[in-house]
Amino acid sequence: MHKSVLLDECLEYLNLHDNSIVVDCTLGYGGHSSEILKRIKKGKLFAFDQDTNAIKYSNEKLSKIGNNFEIINSNFVNIKEEIEKRNVKVDGVLYDLGVSSPQLDIDTRGFSFHADAKLDMRMNQNQDLSAYEVVNSYTEEDLTDILFKYGEEKYAKSIAKEIVNNRPINTTLELVEVIKNAVPEKYKRDKHPARKTFQAIRIEVNDELNVFKKSLKDALELLNINGRICVITFHSLEDKICKEIFKKVSDLPNELKNLPVVPEEYQPKYKVIKTIKPTKDEINSNNRARSAKLRVIERIR
Repeated sequence: MHKSVLLDECLEYLNLHDNSIVVDCTLGYGGHSSEILKRIKKGKLFAFDQDTNAIKYSNEKLSKIGNNFEIINSNFVNIKEEIEKRNVKVDGVLYDLGVSSPQLDIDTRGFSFHADAKLDMRMNQNQDLSAYEVVNSYTEEDLTDILFKYGEEKYAKSIAKEIVNNRPINTTLELVEVIKNAVPEKYKRDKHPARKTFQAIRIEVNDELNVFKKSLKDALELLNINGRICVITFHSLEDKICKEIFKKVSDLPNELKNLPVVPEEYQPKYKVIKTIKPTKDEINSNNRARSAKLRVIERIR
């Protein structure tokens, strides 16, 4: 299993102390969580995940390091109510967005366009909506919209039309063939032609962008003064949401920008610390790092 993307940078910028209270919103297979836990011997780690395989694996992994952690089997959209229930203020929050490598690598989950599996793509295996329903029951217009908006797919219209004309589509590789038939030859030579369509369907199935937006806004409110949030994104849509939210909370409202002195109560509560991209070495050793970006914000008052 690859080392987690931007792991060292996260550990540095989370500014961890022995007694830090940290929330890992994307536990996955414990890459970041296990390293965080090693550094907060007197603190506490709360980690969110809704993937039963990941929870079982990470529970065993983290137990070997310490017992000062709790895995919350829930979507991180519920961060506010779950953390408030536990009556703690938080020193650090981490989001490592996108699908964890093991989910992509388990063929039966239907995330990968390289392996044949039933169309699924659910991160929460108990929810009803799966890729099968999206592909086989959405209108051509809705499919076009999703592929364009969530996949930034320039051939969205022709792919959506081809999908509707070839229903029912049951498996990932059936869908790949349909996509290949809908796009020009040249497009197939550049990168895998199904890449953007699969991303778009996955985002729709898991409502990823709305979930992230709500969760990030709530996480900001949970921070202690000097607490930090680190967000690792893997595509421009999530990064744009993160950038906009960070800018909004760390900036003065426009109408106050020209004042010679800004009253204390209107001063921003947050400060953007840094935006970091992976090193060339990291990209060479882990191909999935090539599109990653880390943004860091701190609560200052």
